[in-house]
Amino acid sequence: MTSTALDIIALDRIAVHESLRVVELAEEADWERGTPCAGWTLRQLVAHMAAQHHGFAAAARGAGSGAAYWREPKDMSEPGRTYRGAATAVLAAFAEPGVAEREFVLPELGGAFPGRMAVGFHFIDYVVHAWDVAATLGVGLGLPGQLLDSALAVARLVPTDPAGRGPGFAFAPVLDVPAGAGPLEEALRLLGRAPENWPLTRADQPEPNIRSQRGLSGG
Repeated sequence: MTSTALDIIALDRIAVHESLRVVELAEEADWERGTPCAGWTLRQLVAHMAAQHHGFAAAARGAGSGAAYWREPKDMSEPGRTYRGAATAVLAAFAEPGVAEREFVLPELGGAFPGRMAVGFHFIDYVVHAWDVAATLGVGLGLPGQLLDSALAVARLVPTDPAGRGPGFAFAPVLDVPAGAGPLEEALRLLGRAPENWPLTRADQPEPNIRSQRGLSGG
């Protein structure tokens, strides 16, 4: 596996850990809150995130064409616990030797992709979804600057054709990026999120998360 491949897998691991951290900040009253994903409550968003983890884990092991792997969990009575299990599954799959050289079948994206590219898709999705959850809860993200720079580089590669953006697609239409925007804001706006609509309301402002190689129980 090349060093570049190792980098994207390590960056993805950090993003998934951070998504788990913010999901586990949710309290019982938070699960029916609206989110930056229009029409989805936090519970529905986390169900989607869990399904995507299981789907990507299956794709990493050559079973991505199986529709069952991409279905949202039927039981979302304990969203945090369900999400932790899904995050554990995808991180274990991506940690297997040679994963970046495998072919991933990703039905929602229309076909098969090289492993490194597929992990890149997962990476940008979980930077954005981690922000979605944090914005819903009014807390900050603990993602290091180098990771956000990498996320922005990936976001700039996402096709901007309006025919492939909006309801039914992975991302909303591109929004204008103001001068002086940081890498997270620019990435979010390129992917259709408007961070100014979700001001922080809680005091949680974590230090950047640099746990790239720890397991989920690593503390």
